[in-house]
Amino acid sequence: MSLVVLASASGSPGVTTTALGLALTWPRPVLLVDGDPTGGSAVAAGYLRGQLAPPEAMLDLALAHQDEDLLETLSAVSITLPGSQVRFVAGIRSHEQAPSLLPLWDPLAAALRSLEDTGQDVIVDAGRLGLTGSPMPLLYQADLTVLVARSDLVSLAGARSWAATLKDRFARTGAGAHLGLLLVGDGQPFTAREVSTVLGIPVLASVAWDPATAAVFSHGATPAKAGIAHRVAGRPGLPDTALVRSLRATRSALTATIRDTTERLHSETGADA
Repeated sequence: MSLVVLASASGSPGVTTTALGLALTWPRPVLLVDGDPTGGSAVAAGYLRGQLAPPEAMLDLALAHQDEDLLETLSAVSITLPGSQVRFVAGIRSHEQAPSLLPLWDPLAAALRSLEDTGQDVIVDAGRLGLTGSPMPLLYQADLTVLVARSDLVSLAGARSWAATLKDRFARTGAGAHLGLLLVGDGQPFTAREVSTVLGIPVLASVAWDPATAAVFSHGATPAKAGIAHRVAGRPGLPDTALVRSLRATRSALTATIRDTTERLHSETGADA
């Protein structure tokens, strides 16, 4: 089981689109959690086109934490995204609710990590960092925290400060290997190597710049018709576009990073024993 948290430093680099796309292309049962303190679920309004109203999941979880009933409530408030094996926990509806979630994040992190017993992976959309109610404990307790950024100068200028903050925090706790970058639009104009050099964090993967397919995830646009090769291969659901292929490659890169980090930790622990 892996707990992966995606966040952005500034602007709208596509955290929600990427988190949802990863969940929908994930090969194992996965729980997608909307932890964005901005409010107004982009998944419900965009991908689901407002046709399915999720429950007030985060507020229910906050109340359940007080009653020490977090895991049972987590199962009750999650919904299955149509045509997928993705379970979805919706975020708050208004940013004014965000401060009430601050006591929730630490116990929720523990609850999400405990889902290992059910064979589920967890992807969290943490939204933009620095806002009131940001789920920072989830970032620091994740198997992998991924800062999402575009490769243009404006995005990188905004990401630089948070990249330095996160790098320092993770290094001080000995968890530097649990932090990485996900680049949206490699080479537009800067390359992954250039971005990694500037921000001081390794680029783990790059997501293709593919606005047409991105609109399927962000706005519920109708996906392109699957090609013959896609249908013959028996791959259900999403078309074999540049974005979908890059999401699958990203998933492989993220899980490989987590596996390598875990193996290295176990090796070091064994050597110290």
